[in-house]
Amino acid sequence: MRGGRSLAGQLMLWITATITLLWLVAVGFGAFVMHDEFGEIFDSALQETAERLVPLVVDDLRHRDEPNAPLRIEATRGPSEEEYLTYQVRDETGRVLLHSHTAPVEPFGAPLKVGFWEGRKGRIYTAATLDETIFVQVQDSAKERREATREGSLALLLPVLLIVPLTITAVWFIVRRVLAPVETLRAAIGEKDGGNLAAIEAVGLPQELRPILRSVNLLLARLRAVLAAEREFTSNSAHELRTPIAGALAQTQLLLSELTDVPERARAQQIEASLQKLTKLTEKLLQLARAEAGIGMTENTFDVADVARVVVTDFQRASADAGRIRLTSDLAAPVLHEGEADAFAIVLRNLIENALLHGRADAPVDIHLTGAGDVRIRNGAPRMSDEELAAVRKRFARGRTLAAGSGLGLSIAERLLGQMQASLVLTSPIPGMPDGFQAEIVFPTRS
Repeated sequence: MRGGRSLAGQLMLWITATITLLWLVAVGFGAFVMHDEFGEIFDSALQETAERLVPLVVDDLRHRDEPNAPLRIEATRGPSEEEYLTYQVRDETGRVLLHSHTAPVEPFGAPLKVGFWEGRKGRIYTAATLDETIFVQVQDSAKERREATREGSLALLLPVLLIVPLTITAVWFIVRRVLAPVETLRAAIGEKDGGNLAAIEAVGLPQELRPILRSVNLLLARLRAVLAAEREFTSNSAHELRTPIAGALAQTQLLLSELTDVPERARAQQIEASLQKLTKLTEKLLQLARAEAGIGMTENTFDVADVARVVVTDFQRASADAGRIRLTSDLAAPVLHEGEADAFAIVLRNLIENALLHGRADAPVDIHLTGAGDVRIRNGAPRMSDEELAAVRKRFARGRTLAAGSGLGLSIAERLLGQMQASLVLTSPIPGMPDGFQAEIVFPTRS
């Protein structure tokens, strides 16, 4: 679930991309319109300048002593000033009669025809006298037009560079604030993957999320009811199964005490062994059924050390291998973990029973409680490969052993630990040793 993209992230991505694109489109459209408007302004200035120069030039030419000599107009200007408009006065033959300060001596490339003409260096407007004997051509700079458009576009773009980040920041703040109830509901639902099946409170949720919350709470209520019914059925079934088997075993043992004939007694002993084996298998199947019913999922807590001491004491009282069991602890204070004490006791019984049955008879079974509240159970055994360690986790799977067993102990333990958010780590050989087998119960770190 972590790998999926968040709703807030997708909203931010799309809103950011949309806002940025719209602003860029607006700037582009504004630059396009501005380019056309600047063109009209420059054209108007060209035309007006040319038309005003015509009477001035005609008057000037009338008072000249040498009408055939070209005249260069000089004007007083500062060294840093630029001349944006240049002009030439030409007669009907195309000869240049007058020109401005920076205008070339050679005639402009524009034809002697009233109107606009687009040149390589700029746009030219030609005005003429009524008899079309004198032509005034005024040229502006193409570079100046491009510079004006570029500076105008930058003037539009620079505010966008400030507005877009501010808009995105505001959108991010609003999106996070609006989606906060969604995140709260997601976190509350995410906590329902263990023993916590309590209903979620509808505190501060908007109307759009309340139907979702109602459906989740109904689902949790159904799950609690199903688990409760399954646990009750398993408990009742366990009682109903144990009673007849125990009765049959008691009757067989009574029959053994009364039989003296060797053949009949041998058959009765076989029946007794079969019933004892059936009793153990039934016990394991009932434990598996309880594990499947979710007895480890609860809001209760248990003390690891207390449960471990009770289980070890039971083994030491009832097992013939009591001397092999050794319990040590690094706990300086009680450590509580979430789960059912009865479920954790079933886990420990299965792991210790596994170590006693399948470990070397001359090797001890060490049960160690770490300072973090984890449990390590070690026993002597031949070294196992990774494939064998993976295989023994499966139901009814057994390792390289001739000892009696159902092959369900590790599967039951792993199932119950999963319900308590803990994990079972199997290691062979024991770290720091050439052989051996270690089963470690690792609980989640408490924050």
